[in-house]
Amino acid sequence: MAGPKLCPKVILEGTRLTFKTDIAFALNEHPRIVGPRKYRYHSPLISGEWCAFTNFPWGRGLINFEPQEEALAMETYQTWARLFELQRYYSWIVDRFHLSTRMYQLRTYGTDYPFRWLEQRLLPLGFRLVYVSRSPDSFAAARAERLKVSGNPSQYDDLQVFVEEQQLMDRLVDESCLPTLKLDISDNNVPAAVERIADWLESTGGLYATC
Repeated sequence: MAGPKLCPKVILEGTRLTFKTDIAFALNEHPRIVGPRKYRYHSPLISGEWCAFTNFPWGRGLINFEPQEEALAMETYQTWARLFELQRYYSWIVDRFHLSTRMYQLRTYGTDYPFRWLEQRLLPLGFRLVYVSRSPDSFAAARAERLKVSGNPSQYDDLQVFVEEQQLMDRLVDESCLPTLKLDISDNNVPAAVERIADWLESTGGLYATC
């Protein structure tokens, strides 16, 4: 007989160079998170970092939208929230979302979008937050690894930007009402990070639907 249905819902947040995307892909294929798989199939891994508002590479999207695109961004968040509600009994791995939007908009335009309404809709669905961070002196090694594969290496020129973003993200994470795991990736050990997330989800009931 099959066991309980696995349908974890995880939002990964943090500044760039914290290996969130690598962790997201690993989570989405980990047997403790999504069950054993004998073949690959479509399991949703989504990102607020998709540059879907502009018709050119490295454009704007849900995180870095301009002020005149606010209505578009908020409608997009409303749509995601409704989609999650309609498909509550499935797993969702989200690579950057509303806290990244808050961080960017605060730093760039001085505008805050508290998103309490969004978290109040995500909370009963079982969404959890994993905040991935690293020590300031570990960003250089992370940049060296990322430059091996990056298609836009210039975005990593100024590491002080990431240190400052992380300082702001610390506060935003503390303000969240979602259950949160703070995960240090200073050692760049993605497999170990994934196991810690799996342990946390398992120990806190985050692998299964809450209602």
